[in-house]
Amino acid sequence: MSLELREAPQPRPGPDQMLVRVRAAGLNRGEFLKHGLTKPGAAKIGGTEGAGEVEGTGQRVMGRLPSSFAEYALMDKADAVPVPANMSWEEAAATPLTFMVVYDMLVQQGGLKKDEWLLVTGVSSGVGVAALLAGKALGAQVIGTSGAEEKLQRLSSLGLDVPIRTRQPDFHDPVMKATGGKGVNLVVNNVGGSVFAECIRCLGYEGRLATVGYLDGVMKAEMDIEALHSKRLRLFGVSNKMRNGAQRGVTVQGFTRDFLPLFAAGKLKPLIDKVYDFADLPAAKDRMQADAHVGKIVVRV
Repeated sequence: MSLELREAPQPRPGPDQMLVRVRAAGLNRGEFLKHGLTKPGAAKIGGTEGAGEVEGTGQRVMGRLPSSFAEYALMDKADAVPVPANMSWEEAAATPLTFMVVYDMLVQQGGLKKDEWLLVTGVSSGVGVAALLAGKALGAQVIGTSGAEEKLQRLSSLGLDVPIRTRQPDFHDPVMKATGGKGVNLVVNNVGGSVFAECIRCLGYEGRLATVGYLDGVMKAEMDIEALHSKRLRLFGVSNKMRNGAQRGVTVQGFTRDFLPLFAAGKLKPLIDKVYDFADLPAAKDRMQADAHVGKIVVRV
């Protein structure tokens, strides 16, 4: 996928939309993957999330914002979340997609409770970091895997309880040691099929496994049916690809109710890796594709 700066007409909102003057946009790895959020074909305005002011009212909003790599974009009213006064535009743009996905998998589907164990594979990714931060805000103990020691050290300073340096499916033993042999209550699998079986091994009784990404590109894996059966496991996917607006809206409402107060109180905030000016969007894309970041990359529009 190539990026090119062009002039485009200002979009016109429909009856259930609002025109947003974009102030900042977040980057997501899926936008730049062949199997990701942006499909091949004719040229289109990129971007999937952002923050800005509603034209005509000045209201500060953040949320799912298709075509956010532009000065103006259209946001569905159901996707709009108010931006707390203590959040910058860059922080607001770094929040919606990752933290709503995290709310979906930790709270709505995952039922994560205080003092439970959470394992996050690929913990230095955007969703991985958000899962760590939200997990700690919910009172969980968090184990994370990454192949980069320096990234794990940075995340340890943000509350990562048990860092495991690996890119391989070989983390069962340290996970069991950390949990006293019981296994974890919830796994967030950002990596994909190559570690799926190991994630199953790491789950304790009535454990839950959230599949949210496949950085490794491995889309199939072996399933331990005996473990699924005897440990009463629950496996679920986390994706918006087939959800309609009303279904996404349930997550938006839950996020606004349960997570937004944590942001407003300063108990939860996104980790921003680097902020680029809009003209430097290609460099931001290169940084993401090089896997050099920890947390979210943001473009200031």
